Amino acid sequence: MKSKKTAKHLLILGTASHVGKSAVVTAICNILSKDYKVAPFKAQNMSLNSWITKDGKEIGIAQAIQAKAAGIEPTVDMNPVLLKPKSDRMSQVIILGEPYADKTAGDYYESIEMMHDILRGSLERLGKEYDIIVMEGAGGAAEINLYERDIVNIGTARLTDAPIILVGDIERGGVFASLYGTIELLPADVRANVRGFIINKFRGDPAILESGLREIEELTGIPVLGVLPYFDIKVPSEDSLSIGDKSKSKSKFNSKSDISEGSDDVEIAVIRFPRISNFTDFEPLENMARVRYVELGGELGKPDAIILPGTKNTISDLSDLKKSGMDASIKELYGKVPIIGICGGYQMLGKSIIDSGIEGGRVAQFEGLGLLDVTTTFDAYEKKTIQVTKTVTGSGTIFESIKGETISGYEIHMGSTKSSAPVFGDDGSIDESGLVIGTYLHGLFENENVRHALLSQIHKRKGIEYVPQTTASESDAYEELAGVVRKHIDMKRICEIMGID
Repeated sequence: MKSKKTAKHLLILGTASHVGKSAVVTAICNILSKDYKVAPFKAQNMSLNSWITKDGKEIGIAQAIQAKAAGIEPTVDMNPVLLKPKSDRMSQVIILGEPYADKTAGDYYESIEMMHDILRGSLERLGKEYDIIVMEGAGGAAEINLYERDIVNIGTARLTDAPIILVGDIERGGVFASLYGTIELLPADVRANVRGFIINKFRGDPAILESGLREIEELTGIPVLGVLPYFDIKVPSEDSLSIGDKSKSKSKFNSKSDISEGSDDVEIAVIRFPRISNFTDFEPLENMARVRYVELGGELGKPDAIILPGTKNTISDLSDLKKSGMDASIKELYGKVPIIGICGGYQMLGKSIIDSGIEGGRVAQFEGLGLLDVTTTFDAYEKKTIQVTKTVTGSGTIFESIKGETISGYEIHMGSTKSSAPVFGDDGSIDESGLVIGTYLHGLFENENVRHALLSQIHKRKGIEYVPQTTASESDAYEELAGVVRKHIDMKRICEIMGID
C-alpha cells in the first residue's frame, strides 16, 4: 500500500437511473485497491436490496458489494442514509444503519439539513481511514427540481468539490443527448468539475461511434474516457429494476415473467411481490436452474420449486397475493414441490399475522396461507438486523443430507415468529413433509450445501441426474468486472483526474 495522505475523492454520476454507476464504482474500487486503501460511498440509497454489516447495521447492498470489491469490510459510513420504499408515497428511513422513521417524501425533505450533517460526518470518518473515496450518485444528476434538497448528487458534489465522471447508457438510446443535456442543466459550479464521460452497455462495433464521441467532446470540452460493452457479470443486483434485465422467457408463461438462463432441467418460480426485497437471495441459483420471477398477475404453471421472497410490507403483499389468486395456485402445488418462504415470505406461509398497527397501519389479524404452523406478531417498531451462523436442524427430504452442518446468512426483519419446528437452529419452520420451509435467513442460497441439498432433491424427484456445480466466487466476479473496465476505460486518465500516480 502507498502511504496515506489527504483522502482523494471521485464522484460517479449518471444521466439516469440504472445506467451502470454502481458497476463502474465497483470496478474502480477493485482496481485502485491494489495500490491504495479505497472505500465506496453513497450519501443516500433507495433500494429494497440491503445488507447487514458485522455490527448489525443496514446499508444498501451496492455499497456492500463495492466494499467487498475493494477488499474491505462494509460499514454504515459507506451509505449513511438508506430509503426503503413501503408504498408509493412512504419510505422507511434508515440513518447510519438503524430505522429512523417512516416518512413521505415531503416530510423527509424537511429534515434535509440534518441529512447533510450526517453525510458530512460519514465522509470525515472515511477520510481519516482511507486514501481514496469513490462516490456514487443516484438516479439522474440533472434533476433540476431537487437541486436545493439533493444530498446524493449535487449535495455530495458541492460538499467534496470532487472531480466528476458522468455515465450514460447507450442501450436506452439518445446517449449523446442525455450526456449533453445533463451537462447543460447542471449548476455551473458542479458542471465545472465534470472531467470525463463513460458510455455504457454498447453492443456492436465501437468504430461506428467515433464521430459521435468526437462531436460530444467538441460540444462540451469534456473527454470520453471509454465505451463499455454490454456484459453480464455475476455481481449481486442493486435494486428491483435489475429484475427487468434478466432474460425474458420464450415459453408459454408470457411476458409477465422474467427468467434466468440456468439449466433447463429445473425451474424455480420466485413470486415477484410488488414490494419485493432482497431478491439477490436467489441469484446464486440462476446458473443452476431456470429461475422465473412471476408477477402476481402471471401464471405460476408447474415449477419444480416455489420461493416466496422477502417484502418491505408483508401484509400489503399478502393481500395482493390473495386478490390475484396466486395463493390458490401455490396451494395447489402443496405437497408436490418444495415451497420456501424467506423473511416476509416465511411470515406469509404461517397461519396468521397479528399486527398492532406497526406493519399495516391498523390493529388487525390477518390469515396467512396456513402451510406452516407458525404465527407472526408485529408489536413494536423494531427491526432485527444481524449476521448469523446456524446449524441445520430440520429433517425431511431436502435437509436430511446436511443435518448438523452449518450455514450463514443475515436477518433483516420486523416482527417475531413462533415456531415449534425450527429448521436452522432456532430459526424458521419446516412442515412434516419437509417440503414447506420458512426462514428469516437472507443469503440462504449463498451456502453451497443448501443449494446442493435443494437441487439434488428436485433432480431426484424428477428422475434426472444431478451434477453439482460450484458457482464463481464473488472475488472472481469483481476481478472479471475490473478486467472489462481496464480494457475499455482509460484508468490512467482517471488517476490523473483524481491527482494520484
